Amino acid sequence: MEGVREMAGAIGSRARPAIMGIEPYVPGKPIEEVQREFGLRDVVKLASNENPLGPSPKVQEVLVRAAANLHRYPDGGAVRLRQALAAFHGVPENAVLVGNGSDELIKLIAESFVEPGDEVIVPTPSFSEYWFATQVMAGTTVAVPLGEGFQYDPERMLQAVTPRTKLMYLCTPNNPTGTYIPADALAEMVRRAPDHMLLVLDEAYHDYVEAEDYGEGLPFVKDGAKVIVLRTFSKLYALAALRVGYAVADPEIIDLVNRVREPFNVNALAQAAAVAALEDGEHRRNSFEMNRTGKRQLYTGLETLGCRCVPSQANFILVQTPYPSTRVFEQLLRRGVIVRDGAAFGLPDHLRISVGTREENARLLDALADVFRTLGGAGSRD
Repeated sequence: MEGVREMAGAIGSRARPAIMGIEPYVPGKPIEEVQREFGLRDVVKLASNENPLGPSPKVQEVLVRAAANLHRYPDGGAVRLRQALAAFHGVPENAVLVGNGSDELIKLIAESFVEPGDEVIVPTPSFSEYWFATQVMAGTTVAVPLGEGFQYDPERMLQAVTPRTKLMYLCTPNNPTGTYIPADALAEMVRRAPDHMLLVLDEAYHDYVEAEDYGEGLPFVKDGAKVIVLRTFSKLYALAALRVGYAVADPEIIDLVNRVREPFNVNALAQAAAVAALEDGEHRRNSFEMNRTGKRQLYTGLETLGCRCVPSQANFILVQTPYPSTRVFEQLLRRGVIVRDGAAFGLPDHLRISVGTREENARLLDALADVFRTLGGAGSRD
């Protein structure tokens, strides 16, 4: 055993120092794990911002046909999907790059532009992948806190820029808060962004936005701004299991990022499914409407229970609870309801709750009411 430990230490000494501070990402608990752990059959998952409607029937039909060709490598350039995305957004085909989810694209962007010591500005709390990708490349993450009510403070973000800043990530709507950057504020940020820095607009939840003043990134790309827009098929399009996302940017930027992309990075089933999903406008509208009505159901129920909800433009709600989030999270697990513990985002009195079906939302509200009764009876917040 001692020899094994010595070998592990010797191997660790050969690793790049930048990776030693990285803790592997811990996703929301899967349904199967909760079923095994608590001996449950019926478990509701409202933790990972998935579309409860499921994928389009057109997608399911395409997947059955595509399965006959699993012995063939996928199209390494994802040409058909890139053509479909270019037509859908009205941009040139060479302005689109497809990735194995937005996660891969975030990492590819870091590999393309970040060198040791370079700075990457990120809002906080926000998506941890920005920090991860920066750390892998030995860059320095500059975290800028969101303002009151978890709103973006564009001036504070811009003041964080230095000559070493290479990237600034703006997740809008932001995960885990659901807050966004208005169009006027975003235009000002794009205008004032220095030439040595790229703005990366992560718009994973763009399709759920209801706010009329939301700032969308694609018009800036079309106007020639040095902006990268990230979108995903994991949310509204309900293709989370297939892992497919895409970037839209100036073709020169896309060419640079494409140089570090692995060949065959997006599998054939994902490519075929994404093309079919783009073609199903009815499914997009139904998914949007389910989310819109579900959020209102949750707002009403959560506020009745004494929770404070951050107004969200996404398919989840950040909720402040009257008890520590980890205790509430664990009690909900025992009742067969999975949410996201806000402690993972540095918010120990918040939960992030994904919008589910009407029945799933009702199940969450009933379980939460029961948890509050239990914790209230204990007479302590600790």
